[in-house]
Amino acid sequence: MLKGKKIILGITGSIAAYKACYIIRGLIRQGAEVQVVITPAGKEFITPITLSALTSKPVISEFFAQRDGTWNSHVDLGLWADAMLIAPATASTIGKMANGIADNMLITTYLSAKAPVFVAPAMDLDMYAHPSTQKNLDILRSFGNHIIEPGTGELASHLVGKGRMEEPENIIRVLDEFFAANGELKGKKVMITAGPTYEKIDPVRFIGNYSSGKMGFALAEECARRGAEVTLIAGPVQLETRHSRIRRIDVESAEEMYAASQACFFDSDAAILCAAVADFCPEMVADKKIKREKEEELTLHLRATKDIAASLGAVKRKDQLLVGFALETNNEQQNAEGKLERKNFDFIVLNSLNDAGAGFRHDTNKISIIDRKGRTDYPLKSKTEVARDIIDRLSDELKHLTLNT
Repeated sequence: MLKGKKIILGITGSIAAYKACYIIRGLIRQGAEVQVVITPAGKEFITPITLSALTSKPVISEFFAQRDGTWNSHVDLGLWADAMLIAPATASTIGKMANGIADNMLITTYLSAKAPVFVAPAMDLDMYAHPSTQKNLDILRSFGNHIIEPGTGELASHLVGKGRMEEPENIIRVLDEFFAANGELKGKKVMITAGPTYEKIDPVRFIGNYSSGKMGFALAEECARRGAEVTLIAGPVQLETRHSRIRRIDVESAEEMYAASQACFFDSDAAILCAAVADFCPEMVADKKIKREKEEELTLHLRATKDIAASLGAVKRKDQLLVGFALETNNEQQNAEGKLERKNFDFIVLNSLNDAGAGFRHDTNKISIIDRKGRTDYPLKSKTEVARDIIDRLSDELKHLTLNT
């Protein structure tokens, strides 16, 4: 969500200033444009040459760049930015921000900023805990600034306590999630199924499959990152959700996943059925472990499980989208197109076990998206990147749906 965003990075006089290099690299890697504004004290810890090389922009520090009347406009900077991040922010800078002491370029830029401002404090534990610092932080919060709390660890004084600037990757994540919360899926509710189902034979055995749930979880994280409220119905997997906008419902069997899907689908704007649901389950489940006797064979009588996709496709409204998955081993195109029609999907994601690196247990996937107009093929990518491709398509379909309903 940082792609194309214009970020002012304010750097102040702290030993943590070296971490600004990692912040810059991370922001640019995600497609952001970064303009550094550094205080005079900040230049004692890291050189403008290094920062300029990383941003491909001149570093701004003084009001007047030369002696010919050329000057840096803090007003123009404040209007240019989509966000301002001050990292590291010293106690001195925080105090100046709270009290409007505009004695350097960074503070005047802050006072002119129209965009949201993020502050990542960095100082020794006693300075951070001091009532004046805490009061100044409260004042900044009351102004609407976002304070990125420092961590606890060894500080420059070699004391251990709270005051260590948050790590660059976490700072970038805060900005990313801020913009995502106002992303194109804001206000949308998306239901996603993920992982396998286990169908019990007896208390210790089950019928299952090799699904890891990685694709479904990646889809859930991507939807939440773009602002959606996500309900993730997860089979038995060893994965965790990270985003606060993901509500997770853990199930085990196809029957439990069916019930959860039926309960959640009505209120959803879209549903992505990524789970590898068992097609069959034992007719009878033994209440005790089945012992191996003299016979060398065990006959299981299986019955079909409830068809989650078909049941949701039958009740899907015109203002809802339904997306399916097809994992195939042969006749891939034909089987996927048939499933698209039978289940009333809006589009279906096809992956084949014949493609190296695709399917169960892999961290990568190779997909094709098929709808009633045709097929789009994608190269092998990480499942995180595949999730972006799928949600790009989902987002486009939702926009089109909104315009036509």
